[in-house]
Amino acid sequence: MSLCSHEWVLNLDGDEVINSSLIDALKAIMEHDKADSVRFWRNDIFIDKPLSSWTKKTNNHRFYKRSKSFFDDSRLVHESATVNGKEIFINETFDHFGYSTIAAITNKHNTYSSLKADEKFAKGKKFSNLKLITIIPLVFIKEYFFRRKIFSGKRGFILAVMKAYYAFSKEAKLYENYQTKQKTNL
Repeated sequence: MSLCSHEWVLNLDGDEVINSSLIDALKAIMEHDKADSVRFWRNDIFIDKPLSSWTKKTNNHRFYKRSKSFFDDSRLVHESATVNGKEIFINETFDHFGYSTIAAITNKHNTYSSLKADEKFAKGKKFSNLKLITIIPLVFIKEYFFRRKIFSGKRGFILAVMKAYYAFSKEAKLYENYQTKQKTNL
């Protein structure tokens, strides 16, 4: 962000694509100075297709004023800018191809769960035996039913299972950190 030369920042990953409708909406926000930060929907593409329109989409905070924003350097994964100012939501989407294959998600989840466990360990967050036992069914229920992946058929079921395992991996790796890293720090 420090290398950006304009006030407004559009933060996209390499596996994300915006469309002309979103571009027009963002231009209007800049021209009328309606906000300091904008949230909009992420449309996940999984196994070459978007999820069902009934599946709940994630909304992302990806467009903001540089002068009112900063990043928390202690976050190792899922970094996003913190904005001190007015935030609005617009009903627009961008496409996210980071879930294109099961292998891609598995690799990403393995890397991210290690980073997240390391981040929690560095902040002194303790693992939970109860969470270790209950996280898989609870996250599956949340993803499959409450986030409505059930409407995306087999692809939704697969994603819900993968999200549940990702949540379990973060907690299991935090436990592993306490078993291995704590001993080396003695």
